[in-house]
Amino acid sequence: MLGFRRSRHRLTTALTVFGLLTTGAAVQASSAAPAAAATPHRVLFDNAHAETAGNADWILSTSQPDPLGQDSTPSAETDWTGAISSWGVALQKTGNYSLKTLPSGSSLSYGGSATTDLKNFDTLVLPEPNTLFTTAEKTAIMTFVKNGGGLFMISDHTGADRNNDGEDAVEILNDLMTNNSVDSTDPFGFSIDSLSISSDYPSAVSDSSNAVLHGSFGTVSKSLIASGTTATLKPADNGAVKGLLYRTGYSGNTGAFFATSTFGSGRVAFWGDSSPIDDGTGQSGNTLYDGWNDSGATNAALALNATEWLAGGSSSGGGGTCTAAQLLANPGFESGSSSWTTSSGVITNDSGEAARTGSYKAWLNGYGSAHTDTLAQSVTIPSGCAATLSFYLHVVTAETTTSTAYDTLKAQVLNSGGTVLSTLATYSNLNAGSGYTQRSFSLSGYAGQTVTVKFTGVEGSTLQTSFVLDDTAVNVS
Repeated sequence: MLGFRRSRHRLTTALTVFGLLTTGAAVQASSAAPAAAATPHRVLFDNAHAETAGNADWILSTSQPDPLGQDSTPSAETDWTGAISSWGVALQKTGNYSLKTLPSGSSLSYGGSATTDLKNFDTLVLPEPNTLFTTAEKTAIMTFVKNGGGLFMISDHTGADRNNDGEDAVEILNDLMTNNSVDSTDPFGFSIDSLSISSDYPSAVSDSSNAVLHGSFGTVSKSLIASGTTATLKPADNGAVKGLLYRTGYSGNTGAFFATSTFGSGRVAFWGDSSPIDDGTGQSGNTLYDGWNDSGATNAALALNATEWLAGGSSSGGGGTCTAAQLLANPGFESGSSSWTTSSGVITNDSGEAARTGSYKAWLNGYGSAHTDTLAQSVTIPSGCAATLSFYLHVVTAETTTSTAYDTLKAQVLNSGGTVLSTLATYSNLNAGSGYTQRSFSLSGYAGQTVTVKFTGVEGSTLQTSFVLDDTAVNVS
């Protein structure tokens, strides 16, 4: 079917004039393509705290904030310039990550307008910071984690003061945990030891269910210390803390080289050395060490699995648990408008467009005149859960352009006050295609919150575009 509303008979005439009306066939631009696959895991790497001081080179790329500016389709780690480019390229090649860098001279913020504001990310990576975080920055980081963000803290050995300002990563990260306005009472359940351990290959604990040790990027058996430190765990302060790899001869609450925990709705990971993330290549003049590819360790799998877990891609690890469930009521619209807030006529069994399953679907726009339709439902995402919004979308249009988005559909997340927290995607007449396509987005950053999932379709004054939704879901695990 063409996708226009039966009540808009004048549209039929317009389509006939332009030779666009055909029997039993959908109208679409010949070169239109579906929207790009979602990138649900948004990761911000810090470079605003002397991460390139001395021989350090802890950046994804010299193009900042967006590493894609150096190479939009990297296939090898040398396509991006930085000692942690292997980490970034490996994530980028999955198609499931959106990576950014907080450039030197910037500040960490939460709830601001900057594109690098933590509100816009699922995970923050602190790769051996060498300057103290400001009071405002510590508040931003801790609030971000408490509200569902992931925090990856990578230290180095005590005395590794690369910019000679009197502070090293051990002191800086301990200061973050003990001297902030959100919670300074051992919030993560561990402290970083003031040690300089010259060399070791810490071993992983036996835990086949742990998503960091046994994740989609491989199995972790050992890591590497090439001048690093460990952490002391304090489960009495936070029962979620867990050591995953230990310095040789250590176990329990001492000598944890890699540990995970939770705080509020968020997740935390600690690594006691920066050498494991160093891929041996970077900016000219730096002396680097290739720990990423060390044959005696599985550092790449550890970094990548941990990133996935922190961003909400896995549900086990760090002591957190979550019961798998689908949270939306009436997800396939078969009960009409029950549980949904909609514009008039949006949820319908009108035969002008077929449902994907059943008889009902949500049909936004398709009038061929200036019109706005909305569809929304509130949902509470449990703390500690990974959450994914998915829906099937079919776009059919009478527009013939292959370059201009005249009619749009926004998928957004709003807070209880109606403020837009995130625009997950914007579709348009350019995304027209035959049949339904599933779209998926991470909502893990909103764990512990009640949010509203809202779709808003806006149609121009001429030539219809229909946005047809079916089989929605918010799955948690």
